[in-house]
Amino acid sequence: MADAAAKQGKPGWRAVLAALKQPKTGYMLLFGFAAGLPYALVLGTLYAWLSDAGDIDLETMGVFSLIGLAYAFKFLWSPALDRVDIPFVSRLGKRKQWIVTAQLVIGGALVALSFITPSNSTIGIFSLLAGLAAFASATQDVVIDAWRVDVADDVATIDILSTVYQMGYRIAALVGGALALFAAERVGWPATYFGMGLTMLAVGFAGLWAPDANAADMAADQAALGDDPYGLRVAGQMLPKVRMTALAIVALLWGWALVTVGVFMVRSLSSDPDARPDSVEFISNMGPLIVIATVVLPAMVAAWLESARKRGKYVIPAGGEDGSASQTGHYAATSTGDRAMDHLYRALVLPLTDLIGRLGWAIIIVIALVLTYRITDAIWGTFAYPFYLGELEYTKDEVAVASKFFGVGALLVGLALGGYLLTAIGRMVTLTLGAFLAAITNLLYADLAIGGERVQAFADMTGFTWAVGALGGDDRLATLMMAIAGENIAVGIAGAAFVAYLSSIVSKGYSAVQYALLSSLTLLVGTLGRGALGQMIEEQSYYDVFILTTLIGMGAVVLCIIEWIRQARLGKASGVVAPDPKLSADPAE
Repeated sequence: MADAAAKQGKPGWRAVLAALKQPKTGYMLLFGFAAGLPYALVLGTLYAWLSDAGDIDLETMGVFSLIGLAYAFKFLWSPALDRVDIPFVSRLGKRKQWIVTAQLVIGGALVALSFITPSNSTIGIFSLLAGLAAFASATQDVVIDAWRVDVADDVATIDILSTVYQMGYRIAALVGGALALFAAERVGWPATYFGMGLTMLAVGFAGLWAPDANAADMAADQAALGDDPYGLRVAGQMLPKVRMTALAIVALLWGWALVTVGVFMVRSLSSDPDARPDSVEFISNMGPLIVIATVVLPAMVAAWLESARKRGKYVIPAGGEDGSASQTGHYAATSTGDRAMDHLYRALVLPLTDLIGRLGWAIIIVIALVLTYRITDAIWGTFAYPFYLGELEYTKDEVAVASKFFGVGALLVGLALGGYLLTAIGRMVTLTLGAFLAAITNLLYADLAIGGERVQAFADMTGFTWAVGALGGDDRLATLMMAIAGENIAVGIAGAAFVAYLSSIVSKGYSAVQYALLSSLTLLVGTLGRGALGQMIEEQSYYDVFILTTLIGMGAVVLCIIEWIRQARLGKASGVVAPDPKLSADPAE
């Protein structure tokens, strides 16, 4: 599938400008902002409010960070978002009904928080509202990711929409972070959160007019299939008894994981400190088990089903040889239970069988790439402030200027550059380049850890030190800003490419579950690895850590090249000219 502009040989910027004129692109920017704002307010700025409260102990504030697990485990309830309609608002569309509802819930929770003064006596209701905002925020993230895949077309391509989403998200991080801190200093925390809540409510109402997947066409397709809306009971599909067994295994595993995380969250947010479980122990011990239960084992079940189906084993016959199928090989859904099983199978199992059926053994490459691609910048982010403030001894004001203001600007530049490169040179080239740059820029921080002479020399040579000095900064600040600029531009390019890549390998029919699964793996690995990284910092040095993350990043580069080759060979093996990945809007491509 190729864009018309590309066929005429027009440069990449023409395609970008054409995409920016589409309403979908504008709403993608708005939805990206809506996704980033609550994340910044609930998992970042809220701690500054709790600190100002005075009587909230550090342990309680540490427990608040656990509401971030809603983002890491959001895939656990993603099947419901793909299949369940919300009463009274389902007419908005398959995705919009959830997006608008989640945004209104977030806005209401933020407004409600503004009427509560955090203290030991109110911490229970305060944490409940913060947890509700985090849960609704993670929910809208799942649906927005699916919406992006659903509405992409030849003009507003998945690559452009992915880049615009990232830009909106990063702008929201600035608004919910630095701008919120400035506002709180002048008007107070309640007024700040009240204003942010009103902003989310306004976004929710604006979303009522956003385009959505064509629900009428989807309904017509399902109606044409009668009592078998998912085509599960026709010849060549798995026998109902086999599907029931597979569904029972997957449902049991996912149910255990959901209950385990839910119980942990309830106990952790309890106002009784003695009842709180050890969060580090839970993440270290139960995190890998949850990944195995929700990803590894279900993937093995899905692989077995797909293999059996391709070999013709345990499938519905073409005729009625065994007397239980009709002469057309169709098993009718004879009860409400049969139809309910089809719904659950469609929500839990088919997203995995679809992914494995399309990718085959390449799923191993894809998962390895997902696990390692963003680890270079994600895993050490928790230690960024200790590195800046403790190890390098910069002041808080210097870090705020370099990281929050200048750094976010550099990140937006990287995202814009990444969006252009996706259109101009292609998705896999940009993905590989982003992985290389994200890895190699860790060496900038390695240089800072041993004095920063090389970074400062480059800043002096380019005139950057002079420019910072003219604005009131000194040489040390220029060195920090140069390192942050290099990393954030690289992260921007890599982020745009990675979101576009993930969006390209999921199917529109299962986009919510598949994207949530893949993106959650990235978060989980970073979370699980931080303990070991902190220990390495204590026992060795920051320099050694940055060298290690650089090497890990090079592993991602190798995986990108392997995936690039696989996709190129797949295009040749199909017997047709491989579609240009930078212009493809079809996730199956």
